Amino acid sequence: MSQQPLVRKPLLGTNDINQVCFVVKNIEKASVSWAKLLGTVVPQPFVTAPEEFSQVKYYGEPTPARNKLAFFDTPGVQIELVEPDSVQNLMRECLEKDGEGYNHIAVDVDKISETLETMTEKYTVAQTGEFYPDKGRYAFLATREKYKTLIELLEHEGPKPDGPLSPLTGDSQYAGKLLLGTNKIAQIAFVVRDVKEAQKAWCNMLGVEPSTVFHSGFEGVNKVSTYNGQPTTGRSHFTFIQTPRIQVELVQPDSDSPSTWLEHLEKNGEGLHHIAFFVDSVDEKRDFLNSLGFPTIQEGLFYDGSGKYAYMDTTSEYSVIIELLEMFK
Repeated sequence: MSQQPLVRKPLLGTNDINQVCFVVKNIEKASVSWAKLLGTVVPQPFVTAPEEFSQVKYYGEPTPARNKLAFFDTPGVQIELVEPDSVQNLMRECLEKDGEGYNHIAVDVDKISETLETMTEKYTVAQTGEFYPDKGRYAFLATREKYKTLIELLEHEGPKPDGPLSPLTGDSQYAGKLLLGTNKIAQIAFVVRDVKEAQKAWCNMLGVEPSTVFHSGFEGVNKVSTYNGQPTTGRSHFTFIQTPRIQVELVQPDSDSPSTWLEHLEKNGEGLHHIAFFVDSVDEKRDFLNSLGFPTIQEGLFYDGSGKYAYMDTTSEYSVIIELLEMFK
């Protein structure tokens, strides 16, 4: 995936989003589901180090919280699953407030302290801690209001560890069997109330030129859409921001046109709506997922007619909607 040209230094020092994280209640169960989706060995979750090594601070106060983690390496971003400890910490706070689902994106930085010092925008540091036994540290920034997501800064002392972070000692029955024919997550998408304001914030953070804002459902071929089985124009305003590993989509739904984006905004507010995969045939994969018990929420043509999409209700298993994308040849 091509990257939008940098026009200045990114706010975080980088625009390379390398990790997407989901908070779950049962990490063993969730690990099986994601292994089946991505066609991997089921990773062995592990517990973070005791307080004497992890040095976790939650809004500046030390906490003995120890979370369970599991990681999936994909051709693009890494997927992290977190099952929070019962001791209060940021992940526990998020699970109690929002339930299971998407939590944050992460980027690697040379030195967290220097990044925080040089950022022109200042944010509360919600939680910090140390890696163990690997040397390094992390910091979560409370950036939800502006970017509709938490952002994690990751700092490694020396080379980043090679190989998978989660031991691949689990069930191997799904290895190589890609549920969708691909394990590359092409896109993460956020529903927002004002796409131009959100675009300005994201492009400023990533240090790139603002991209084109498109308008869908107002005229042309994109009127061919269905939402919960009923015809809809699905009017929306949206833009795409290219980063080295993954595309970020921002969607502002029209308040007078029923759509999955509007439903999400009204029920959940601004935030992540879906992750997307490019597939060979949307119709084929849609029908396959239907047969597995995942209903179709919305489907239609791209705004310019160059392809097709379908949103699948996969929240029961993955706590996130999966979008299927197909480019017409």
